[in-house]
Formats: sequence, structure tokens, C-alpha cells
Amino acid sequence: MTLEARDLEALIRDVPGFPREGVVFKDITTLLTHGGALTRAVELMEREARDIEYDAIASIESRGFVFGGAMAVRAGLPLVLIRKQGKLPADTIGIDYSLEYGTARVEMHRGSLGPGARVLIVDDLLATGGSALAAAGLLQRDGCRAAGALFLISLEFLGGRSRLEQSGLPTRFVIGVDG
Repeated sequence: MTLEARDLEALIRDVPGFPREGVVFKDITTLLTHGGALTRAVELMEREARDIEYDAIASIESRGFVFGGAMAVRAGLPLVLIRKQGKLPADTIGIDYSLEYGTARVEMHRGSLGPGARVLIVDDLLATGGSALAAAGLLQRDGCRAAGALFLISLEFLGGRSRLEQSGLPTRFVIGVDG
């Protein structure tokens, strides 16, 4: 039996009150521990991004590494890691951004890709769009172009997709959550 988006959605656990009261965390670890679900999630993500031209992938810490890493391996593409502040050992560029429950800073190594590289931003979940916009800003500062953004899950009620698309960033996802 081939898993479809609705089957994958059923494997994702809701955790109320994490990381703070009022937030319902979408826990993908239950999807990852189901045999074949990761492979199928990556296949469905690749299918959603088939109309976006890219020659590298940037994934956002930490769960984005799972999906972005798998996609980079399958396509034989370079992978850039977008990490939380202070986690990369060499010369970095960084940017601050807002998320649905606070602020954060992300960084990447300077000169990770050649100038003009078209980069697909990959993460597990789209909420407000802050981290994806920050990633796009980092890529631009480094001479690259964010070609699009791809997510396993989009929390549609938080408006992130609209925010990304208004910025000109093509945005795709596999599972949309309306409330």
C-alpha cells in the first residue's frame, strides 16, 4: 500500500502546550518511526517541488535536515545547513527573525555555494514563515537566489504561506492544516 498525504498526516502526533502554553506542536517523530513513511514523505515533497528549478537545497535546523538531507542525497545536490546561532564553526552570516512564539537567529556558512545558485529551502513545518524568509535572506546575502520553499506541513491558519508568496517566494507543501 502506498502512503498518501492523508496517511502521513495521521502519523503526526499533536502535542498541546509545547514548547509553551497555547501552542499545539506537530511532532513528526511518530511519522519517522513508521517504516516507509519518511521515504514517502520525501517522494511527495519532491513531487510538490517539481515545477521549481533549483540546483541546491538549504535545510533549516533541525527537523528540516531530515527532509532536506534526504532530498539532496536522492538528487545528488549540494546541501546547505541553516542553523541556530553559534552552531557553525567557520565564518558565518546571520539574520534575526520572528516566530510564532518569540524571536530567533539563524546562520549559515559564508560562501557555501557559488554566486547565483538557485536554492530550494526545505523544512518540516511552515508556521508564520519567519524562518524560511530568514533563510531566503541569508541565501541572498551570500549571492544565491531562493528558488522556492518546500515543507511537509503548512499550518495554513498562521498565514506563513501567504507571507512567503507575497515576498515572491514560490511555496509548496504536502499536508495543509487549517486549524
